[in-house]
Amino acid sequence: MRKKTIAVFLDRDGTINEDVGYLDDPADVKLLDGVADAIRLLNQRGLKIIIITNQSGVARGYLTEEQLQGVNRRVVELLEKQGARVDAIYYCPHHPEDGCNCRKPMPGLLERASEELHVELEGSYMVGDKHTDVLTAKSAGVKGVLVGENPEPCDDAHHVCRTLYDAVRWILKDLEASGWKSTR
Repeated sequence: MRKKTIAVFLDRDGTINEDVGYLDDPADVKLLDGVADAIRLLNQRGLKIIIITNQSGVARGYLTEEQLQGVNRRVVELLEKQGARVDAIYYCPHHPEDGCNCRKPMPGLLERASEELHVELEGSYMVGDKHTDVLTAKSAGVKGVLVGENPEPCDDAHHVCRTLYDAVRWILKDLEASGWKSTR
């Protein structure tokens, strides 16, 4: 059996790139300031970076899965141009009323990533800009970090900060305090 590693799960819209609603055109992807630097820090420590995103625009008919995959490829491409690597992207294309297990705040996407990518959920983190992201972390048994200029109050968050870079600095300190050792 392969050794499991920990991961940092990241919400996409509003955490990595600007949230413009139902993003359907790769040309409209704009990374938030400092995101590539933050992800690169995690890469340097040997942590898996997995994007977890709800994309109900597919079920609503606002975009196709092909358009969504084009947007996801563009996010990865822009990050790679700045030396940052994402290990995988998991998304829920379902409508909120579908009752699926993969739509945040349900833990399905994190559980699937854990199984497919040999990630240990205990000890991993989820970072996002909405309370739903923190509830996802809680439902999957990972630590939740809320980011944003003016984040909504969230008692379930392990940490609240302004940017992904700030979140990564907190995660690295938290890992160090727990005795975690980098795989690099």
